[in-house]
Amino acid sequence: MNEIERLSIVKSSQINQALGVFIFIFGVIVTFAMVFTETFVQQMTDLVAGVVLMGIGGGMMWKATRVLKKLKK
Repeated sequence: MNEIERLSIVKSSQINQALGVFIFIFGVIVTFAMVFTETFVQQMTDLVAGVVLMGIGGGMMWKATRVLKKLKK
């Protein structure tokens, strides 16, 4: 792997990490919105959507962190 490929992978991992943080925070907001809903169906919809978003964001952050640690060695 040459230096240009390595820098490209680092840059895309940093972008994925930032996007993961955004999606995770958005998931927290959606989950918190559960408090302001009226029906049980709305609460469960917000809960499931928030947990899915937090899972996706957390996975993106975790994978990007692993790639960045691996390439810094």
